[in-house]
Amino acid sequence: MFKLRYSSTSPFVRKVRVVAIETGQDQDIELIKTVTADPTCDIGKDNPLNKVPALILEDGSALYDSHVICEFLDSRHNGVKMFPSTGPARWNALRREALAGGMADAGVLRMMEIRRPAGEQSPAWIQRQKLKMDQGLAALEQEAHHFAPVLDIGLLTVAIVLDYFDFRFGAEPWRDKCPTLAKWHEAISARPALKTTLPHD
Repeated sequence: MFKLRYSSTSPFVRKVRVVAIETGQDQDIELIKTVTADPTCDIGKDNPLNKVPALILEDGSALYDSHVICEFLDSRHNGVKMFPSTGPARWNALRREALAGGMADAGVLRMMEIRRPAGEQSPAWIQRQKLKMDQGLAALEQEAHHFAPVLDIGLLTVAIVLDYFDFRFGAEPWRDKCPTLAKWHEAISARPALKTTLPHD
C-alpha cells in the first residue's frame, strides 16, 4: 500500500489521483491529508520542498513532483499508457503537460498573492500571473480542435487546470473566449475519474 500526501485543492495532487484511478491503482493508495501551511506539518520528511503531492512507497522512500509520480504509476500497469512512448504523440503530450502545469503554477501563485494583506500585495505580480493564465488559455484554444479522443498526460493536465481556474477564478469567464476548448472540456469532464476528484476546500 502506498501513501499519498495530498490536499483537496491542489491541481498537482489531483493529477496524481486521476492517473491512479485511470490506471486502476487508486485502491493501492492511502490518502494522507496534508496542510503544508501548518507549521507543525511534517511534509518535509517526505518532500524537502515542503510540497504536495508526495507518494510514500512501501519501502518508506518517497517520490515527489506530480510528473514523477504520474510517470511512476503509468509504468506499473499494462493498459493504454498516459505517457506515449515515442513520436509526435509523446512530445505533444509532454508539451501540453508543461503548458497546463505552468498555467496551474501561475494560478496558484496568483491566488497566494491575492490572499496576502492588501498592503503587501504586488499588483504587478498578480497581473504577470494572470497574463500567463490568459496566454495559456489562448494557446490551448488554438489547438483544441486537434485534441485526440484518447486521454494522455497532457490532455489530463489541461482538463485539471481548467477545473482549477473554475474553482479559484470562477468569476472570470474563460469559456467566452475559448469556445472550442470549452466544448472539449465539457465532454472530457464526464469521465468518472475527473468527476470524483473535483477540487474543494
